[in-house]
Amino acid sequence: VFNAETAELLSHHQVEIKQEFPKEGWVEQDPMEILNSVYECVEKTCEKMQELNIDIANIRAIGVTNQRETTVVWDKTTGEPLYNAIVWLDLRTQSTVERLLKRVPGKNKTFSKFKTGLPLSTYFSAVKLRWLLDNVEEIKKAVEDGRAMFGTIDSWLIWSLTGGKNGGIHCTDVTNASRTMLFNIHSLEWDVELCKFFEIPMEILPNVRSSSEIYGVMVCFPVFESGALTGVPISGCLGDQHAALVGQMCFQDGQAKNTYGTGCFLLCNTGQKSVFSQHGLITTIAYKMGRDKPVFYALEGSVAIAGAVVRWLRDNLGIAQSSQEVEKLAADVGTSYGCYFVPAFSGLYAPYWEPSARGIICGLTQFTNKNHIAFAALEAVCFQTREILDAMNKDCGIPLSQLQVDGGMTNNKILMQLQSDILCIPVVKPSMSETTALGAAMAAGAAEGVEVWSLNPGDLSAVTCERFEPQINPEESEYRYARWKKAVMKSMGWETGGGPSNGKAK
Repeated sequence: VFNAETAELLSHHQVEIKQEFPKEGWVEQDPMEILNSVYECVEKTCEKMQELNIDIANIRAIGVTNQRETTVVWDKTTGEPLYNAIVWLDLRTQSTVERLLKRVPGKNKTFSKFKTGLPLSTYFSAVKLRWLLDNVEEIKKAVEDGRAMFGTIDSWLIWSLTGGKNGGIHCTDVTNASRTMLFNIHSLEWDVELCKFFEIPMEILPNVRSSSEIYGVMVCFPVFESGALTGVPISGCLGDQHAALVGQMCFQDGQAKNTYGTGCFLLCNTGQKSVFSQHGLITTIAYKMGRDKPVFYALEGSVAIAGAVVRWLRDNLGIAQSSQEVEKLAADVGTSYGCYFVPAFSGLYAPYWEPSARGIICGLTQFTNKNHIAFAALEAVCFQTREILDAMNKDCGIPLSQLQVDGGMTNNKILMQLQSDILCIPVVKPSMSETTALGAAMAAGAAEGVEVWSLNPGDLSAVTCERFEPQINPEESEYRYARWKKAVMKSMGWETGGGPSNGKAK
């Protein structure tokens, strides 16, 4: 919860959501668990506000932000999901992508680039939805019976929070729609030809709205039988990376931010014109702040694995008990000692779009220990960002003079210093790292009919920031980057289609 005058964070609560990995390359989440975590966060945050003597009647609007591309199909008559949510970095659709590519002249991955801004990849929702329609009997049947609804997590939440099977609103916003591969980012409508290409029935798709307007009002929570926020309008909706762009106040053409979460996402505002990348970036809708407001576009570089590599060191290798401990291991050595880690667990995203790549650690010697591997993992996040930044500088023609950053991993000071060293430019981090939530709050508060938040740059309060300046010489930085690129080449072409990941769902 934020103060609309000062953008100050007043109260918050968070719950970790379980990821399930039923097979190699598969990543799922339980949509009911996601929904219940939202209920729990709302309840707990309201309790904390009462302890602070802040009247929750002052909460005027609710914004929703979500991990994009994650795909859910649910039954509108029962309100229940028909399968787990398939998470954005899931790889089960690789064979679906290969099959679809055969139908494209010249197997051109970027055949829909000028409509959608996206390449054909396992990453986007359309192929996940295609897989569900092909492999899950309940979903096939629900579509035939006219009971099925498709959405990304924002749609699932808004529908559930505004009443679910009792009149819930089935909608999404332009930013989330722009990540499905079914949406024309110029006409701002679902594309009939693309829906035909993917064989997706258009009646299951949500209505597309702007990122800032009243979609509906919150109904009482069935779970807690309390209605802390009953009747409050839900009036903001943005995919997480777009919300962070707004929360970082990147409203000017050429302003950019990088978010370090599970993955890493660098977005650069290109204003009211869509710029198409020559260097492997994707074109996306940045935001549309109201029904009658213009749409703004962004160039985006997406890295699949950032924070997830730290989680992997913790959960899979067990070399640390916590993320903080990974930072400490890296700090103790201050070098990877020539060891390079390419965390291509889900293939490589921008600028390569190479689903066949797999993770590698190379340059190992008898001297290498877990500290060096921890350092190499953090360095990998920075190198991946550097690759995207290089591509963005080429596409935009104006090199960034500093990088604005946010997200959970930015609390890691070693990582931020490393990032500045590898980019050879300052890295600027706001003292409040929850800029994604802030962006959703701004969109909700600025909506017509709510209007408690001004988006005029003059009215926005200045954010206090921490700066990290480069501390190594550029030659050293270039040498390490060149070695990293060599390691990336070694990770390519590892996996070929037809492996065990083509299994059917039970």
